[in-house]
Amino acid sequence: MTPALALDSITCTFVSKEDRTQRYTAVADTTLHIAPGEFVSVVGPTGCGKSTLLNVGAGLLAPSSGSIKVFGEPLEGINRRAGYMFQAEALMPWRSALQNVIAGLQFRGIDAASARRQGEEWLARVGLQGFGDRYPHQLSGGMRKRVALAQTLILDPDIMLMDEPFSALDVQTRQLMENEVLDLWSAKKKAVLFITHDLDEAIAMSDRVVVLSAGPQTHPIGEFHIDLPRPRDVAEIRMHPRFVELHAQIWNVLREEVLKGYQQQKTKA
Repeated sequence: MTPALALDSITCTFVSKEDRTQRYTAVADTTLHIAPGEFVSVVGPTGCGKSTLLNVGAGLLAPSSGSIKVFGEPLEGINRRAGYMFQAEALMPWRSALQNVIAGLQFRGIDAASARRQGEEWLARVGLQGFGDRYPHQLSGGMRKRVALAQTLILDPDIMLMDEPFSALDVQTRQLMENEVLDLWSAKKKAVLFITHDLDEAIAMSDRVVVLSAGPQTHPIGEFHIDLPRPRDVAEIRMHPRFVELHAQIWNVLREEVLKGYQQQKTKA
């Protein structure tokens, strides 16, 4: 099967901000394939280059070397078949929830009546029916994330790129949003590349978990098939015996890299 997203031998080297004569390699010779309909999470220490890989897949960052293909076609420029859900909120404060959700449709030239109808349908899907006239400052953090999710999914992307989208939420709201994403994903079965620092979240949501080494020159050091039954409730699945086994296996690989990353952060501080 042709991968929905194929990152092959990706290396990303940058000029140092502190010394323009110095260069450092954030990502080194990394290959990662996401199949159509597959939910893949990438975990690794803070600052290891997880978001760098996501930006490469989105076409927001050109790698120093390597290739990117989207459904078998070389990626040139922005990945038009992907939707990107950022860690930071990207809602426009001067637009209502509905206006934020339909912004992408409007930019594509969809007529106003159709855009509004689709926007209202998506607000209902994410549990925000009746909140379309609220502005971002009038919504809770969880509600804003639901608006952002609808804003991304309304464009019906073939690939979902998600960069720690729920990290700022409280535990209860986070679990609600995780289940919301899984419900929507199971209905559409899009390819998902999900970046997270939370191993529990990665295991609970994914078909496959990829572990990255500490940076610089991060690269995959482990890959785990998550053979837990679906559909899943992210809170309940954590009590499954197989979840505990998988967590122990992955943490055995991840632990040393997290300690390395922690020491690097201390050194920088």
